[in-house]
Amino acid sequence: MHGIVLIVDQVMELRKTKVMAKTKLLICGASGFIGRNIAQYFAGKNEYEVIGTYLKTKPPSIRNVVMKKVDLTSKTEVDKLVKGVDILIQAAATTSGSKEILAKPYYHVTDNAVMNSLIYRAAFEHKVSRVIFFSCAIMYGSGKSAVKEEDFDANKEIYPSYFGAAWTKVYIEKICEFYSRIGRTKYTVIRHSNIYGPYDKYDLERSHVLGATITKVMRAAKNSEIVVWGNGKEARDILYVSDLVSFVDKVIKKQKTSFEIFNVGNGSVTTIKELVEKIIKGSGKSIRIVYDLTKPHINTSVCLNINKAKKEIGWKPEVSLEQGLKKTICWYKQNIRAQT
Repeated sequence: MHGIVLIVDQVMELRKTKVMAKTKLLICGASGFIGRNIAQYFAGKNEYEVIGTYLKTKPPSIRNVVMKKVDLTSKTEVDKLVKGVDILIQAAATTSGSKEILAKPYYHVTDNAVMNSLIYRAAFEHKVSRVIFFSCAIMYGSGKSAVKEEDFDANKEIYPSYFGAAWTKVYIEKICEFYSRIGRTKYTVIRHSNIYGPYDKYDLERSHVLGATITKVMRAAKNSEIVVWGNGKEARDILYVSDLVSFVDKVIKKQKTSFEIFNVGNGSVTTIKELVEKIIKGSGKSIRIVYDLTKPHINTSVCLNINKAKKEIGWKPEVSLEQGLKKTICWYKQNIRAQT
């Protein structure tokens, strides 16, 4: 009788353990802008065991996230990291602003190609169930119409300043598709627009246009002037980071096919001139804008058609540009300014 009770207790304990087991979610690049926002979001959900990676950047302290220092260009380290993972979110990348894209066009190519190749091979070998890859809209040509996912034509010339970075993204997207065809892993490629919000880069050397502009405005004295690179006519599709995170959450649950590419953006464009004016207004300062055509700038306009994400995933952006800028400026004042 005692033996039967013991066996029943063991069975109940096994069932309890199985019920309580959490989905192991790995975020590569959790110390970066997008990765950190995603890590904080999923760490707040009880069903996930969240692991994040960092390398050179000081690891953030995020509640319920285990941070691991990993060189993602090392096959040994990547293989060890990915083993046992259920969901892999690949947000690690070598990134920069237009200054470095123009001055060092090779900057985005080698490390990004190597790390993604190793990560997806490991995901295949360890039978990871889901992979999310953050591509971007860099491969799309400039134009007035909103571009769909299928509008990218590999036979057309890519904007010269984006050539290396864009083809690297396309190559990595094809790696995802390749592994989705030969294994059990389901892949999502996200071609996102210009993302902004908390934890972005806010320095003038490495920032994207929005981070750099916010930094210029917030550092400027009242009744002074700021210099904007270019003529202000360049247009960008701009999305607040929480909307990108919400897409990731939805697509993990709702994507049915083994491989998909989704445009994720605002679905409209804002000129740099309009953007700078809105940031100045949000700062509450009186600042004059001076445009410098001699400085590096990328004179393109890309608007993303997001109908596929709306129809298939039930996602749409919820945060307006004005709301997002207000949130971002508030965060900047509380965090970046407090550090200086």
